[in-house]
Amino acid sequence: MNMRKNSSITVFEHQPLRTDKGNPKITETQYKALKKHFDEKEVPYYSLINNGVKFNKYVGVIQVGQTLIEVLPKADKYTHESEWRKILIGMVRAVRFFNVTPTSESSLKLKPNSLLELYFEMFIGEAERILRKGLVKTYRKTEGNNYTLKGSIHFSKHLNQNLTHQERFFVRHTVYDSQHILNKVLFKTLILIKSINKSPSLNSRISCLLLDFPEMLDINVNTAFFKSIVFNRKTDDYRKAIEIARLLLLSYHPDVSQGHNHVLALMFDMNLLWEQFVYASLKVNRSEDTTIHGQNSKDFWETVQGNRKSRMRPDIVINKDEKGKSIVLDTKWKNLNGKNPSPDDLRQMYVYHKYYGAKKVALIYPGDDNDPVIGQYFAESDDIPEINECSLISVSTNATIKDWQESIWKNVAEWARIN
Repeated sequence: MNMRKNSSITVFEHQPLRTDKGNPKITETQYKALKKHFDEKEVPYYSLINNGVKFNKYVGVIQVGQTLIEVLPKADKYTHESEWRKILIGMVRAVRFFNVTPTSESSLKLKPNSLLELYFEMFIGEAERILRKGLVKTYRKTEGNNYTLKGSIHFSKHLNQNLTHQERFFVRHTVYDSQHILNKVLFKTLILIKSINKSPSLNSRISCLLLDFPEMLDINVNTAFFKSIVFNRKTDDYRKAIEIARLLLLSYHPDVSQGHNHVLALMFDMNLLWEQFVYASLKVNRSEDTTIHGQNSKDFWETVQGNRKSRMRPDIVINKDEKGKSIVLDTKWKNLNGKNPSPDDLRQMYVYHKYYGAKKVALIYPGDDNDPVIGQYFAESDDIPEINECSLISVSTNATIKDWQESIWKNVAEWARIN
């Protein structure tokens, strides 16, 4: 990990950043901003330690004022920041439902804040497309002084403001313009990106968008606001841009007390990202007669009164055909390094085996691309010599995301014999 001249810091997951020792270090000001952010938001992606912070299982970027902290994953043989940065970008791009991809991998320059730039680039591309097609318009009520009489006169304000200007009319009327709520979200996001963007290659595109974009009234946004948005036939093209806008706007926490240590945190739970990446890899490479379900829940326990329930939810369930038994997979973002899985993980897989009537189950890890380690549970009784298989599958990271996704499917398919 290192510190760059442009105030960017790169660390790997589970590593600390301190003010008093280590390389790189953070300043007291940066530590206070991170501590304040932690105290206010109770964020899960790092914890406070003596004179510093320690990152947890989350990866991504945190921008504190003018300094960007990049947290990268690390699970196997790769050691260089550039390799893991490329892997993280590829994984995020593969699992997100919006698929805004540059023409080639090299077209997105891998800079210190490349993950943040990836989201900026995706949003800018969507905003450019929407602007070319034409912003959606809506009817809205407005009032003000006009030289022409249209709508209805607001008599009290008309008399108050126009005693000496009888050529004017203070009226209420309806206009049809682009002051639509979705356009206001796009405009607010563009203003945010302009204020924190450090990429010269994006500056001109942002400036052009703001030049062509009509001035919009400011709005307050929160989680409830985005949940209330309803798309229709006219606004369906906004979905991708609004999703990225939601991610950026809700991740931004301005420093209202000092005004120069704003925090933008764009972090991903690495366990969840790995689960979604494996699921996406299997889905995109599966054979036509194979169905793959993610997070397939089943009722597991309930009270006699039936008012309280518990459900089990494996990461991935595979079915080859309607009559065949299912195959259950659980993903774990950790490197075993030749050690056994945790007893809790093995017990969990045993329950999946029984409850889903699975043909076999497996835990999937990042790591060396060796043959699966075949394991089995002991029979519950000597009279019933049942063999229940629970294997360990490690899949090595690959130079290209496409090859990595294909190798995940190949390893699972060969082990499960569903080619």
